[in-house]
Amino acid sequence: MKKTLLLLTLLIGFISCKEEAVDKPDDLIAKDKMIDVMYDLSILDAIKYQNPTSLETYKINPSQYIYKKYKVDSAQFAQSNIYYASNYTDYKDMYDKLIQRIDEKKTVLDSLVIREDKKQAKIQADSIKRIKVTPIKKDSLLLKKLKLFKKRKDTLQIQ
Repeated sequence: MKKTLLLLTLLIGFISCKEEAVDKPDDLIAKDKMIDVMYDLSILDAIKYQNPTSLETYKINPSQYIYKKYKVDSAQFAQSNIYYASNYTDYKDMYDKLIQRIDEKKTVLDSLVIREDKKQAKIQADSIKRIKVTPIKKDSLLLKKLKLFKKRKDTLQIQ
């Protein structure tokens, strides 16, 4: 992902220095589909950096998975990305939509986490209520020992 971001940054830098516009590729990915691809790549990269073993366990290559899902290849994605990046305002709008979509999902997931925490707290409280407390009987051995200890303590203080 770092290499991809570095490559994209360099490409954007080179493109911004050009005076001529980038030609539209023949197999341009539609904007909405491009946003979907970028969203999924962002989510999978977040998973990769949050829990790297999860993707390694299932031998998932995030980029290849996304390209296969959307039926695009890496060259097509790169060319489309360069084309969209050549127009800063459109590209910024695409990223704004992407960030908005991530924030919406984050809000939903945060509320689900809060709901799950409340559910777990209720389960724990219910399990504590179910514990039966057995009262100490008046003639229990422990009570007798406590009384005996108090008597000895009192007699030691008197002397």
